[in-house]
Amino acid sequence: MTLAANSRTSFPPATAPREPSSRPRRPASTSTLGISLVTLASLIALWFFAAHFGWASPLFLPSPAEVLTQFSAVAADGYANGTLLDHMLASLGRIAAALGVGIVLGIPLGLLMGLNRWVKGIFSVPIDLYWGLPPLAYLPLLIIWLGIGETSKIVLLSLSTFAPICFAAQAGVRSVPAERINAALSLGANRLQLFKSIILPSALPEIMTGLRIAIGAGLSTLVAAELIAAQSGLGYMIMSAANFLATDIVFVGLIVIAVFAFAFTSGMRWLERRLVPWKGKL
Repeated sequence: MTLAANSRTSFPPATAPREPSSRPRRPASTSTLGISLVTLASLIALWFFAAHFGWASPLFLPSPAEVLTQFSAVAADGYANGTLLDHMLASLGRIAAALGVGIVLGIPLGLLMGLNRWVKGIFSVPIDLYWGLPPLAYLPLLIIWLGIGETSKIVLLSLSTFAPICFAAQAGVRSVPAERINAALSLGANRLQLFKSIILPSALPEIMTGLRIAIGAGLSTLVAAELIAAQSGLGYMIMSAANFLATDIVFVGLIVIAVFAFAFTSGMRWLERRLVPWKGKL
């Protein structure tokens, strides 16, 4: 009886399981957005203090107030044969055309390169060769072959957007797990069903990443494409202002291009959340 009593009392009393905390967690995107806004405000404040205290000559670093004044002047009165809106629309039209060419040609070819070794063997070498060259290296050739009109500029921008989209689509096909393909085949899926249901959805995250890289490559090539024989565009406006040492107008053009890049990147992130909501969660 004593042993039985001791055995009954030797165990610690059971504790009730803890209830999960009902306090909502703050989304990670909110904190990230706050950090980004603080960083942007800090950079603008640093720019303001550098110009205000004369850390650099106004010729090299105009103040934010001067840039804002020139922004209003260029938007209202224009500069270099057009208003700011005219230059923005010209550059946006070229970028949009180049992205369209890169998407229409790059995604199908990249998917084929990932699916077929013959296609990969034929096209990978010429794409690697031209992608390794800076755009200014083959811009003179494009001008000789295609003239100084819009065609040479759009072709140059298209070449800068085509390669990252093509390589991303190829990498997306190569990243599809073999187990998923074998499971679909064992369930009786044909080639078309396998492509539509397994390969293309699995390659979409890589393709979206390639599109973001292509946008950055296209914007960085934009100034080079508008350097020669252009009559409109943000790159043309920047180079015209640089020739006259109008640094504040150069800043206006650079800020507008930066806003374009931010808007394109934000749009691509929104599109990723809609098309590939599972990205980064598996």
